[in-house]
Amino acid sequence: MNTRPVQALELKIPPVALVIVAAVLMWLGSAYAPRLNVELPFRAAVGFVFSLLGLITCILGVVEFKRAKTTVNPTKPQSSSSLVTSGIYRHTRNPMYLGFFFILAGWAAVRANLLAFLALPAFVLYMNQFQIKPEERALVSLFGDEFKAYCSTVRRWV
Repeated sequence: MNTRPVQALELKIPPVALVIVAAVLMWLGSAYAPRLNVELPFRAAVGFVFSLLGLITCILGVVEFKRAKTTVNPTKPQSSSSLVTSGIYRHTRNPMYLGFFFILAGWAAVRANLLAFLALPAFVLYMNQFQIKPEERALVSLFGDEFKAYCSTVRRWV
């Protein structure tokens, strides 16, 4: 079986760029398909809360990586110098990606459009396939059983 197209996309698009692309697509969807708008009470407040939660989640992840003096570069997981399992990493293996998801969920709430909400599972599917799974393979090769044990106790997202 040829897996070349999958490999071609793995770790190529920085997650921050993917968030920006997803946010733009959410905006375009809501701008060009207003019939798919939904009534969402307090959408600005909901959007703010989710986005703030996302920002805090991302920051907590970065702080733990900085404490461990390991790379935060998501396109080069093989450069990791230590396995981070403290702080927010006790609850989620990917707090920065979870934070990005919350930020996008906040934006979807502000847009209040079905197409915007459909971008959320697409983001998760893309991240799982082309970012997280390749990262996990790299971490298994670097940290072996220690990483496998960590995976058995902490979920990928939440």
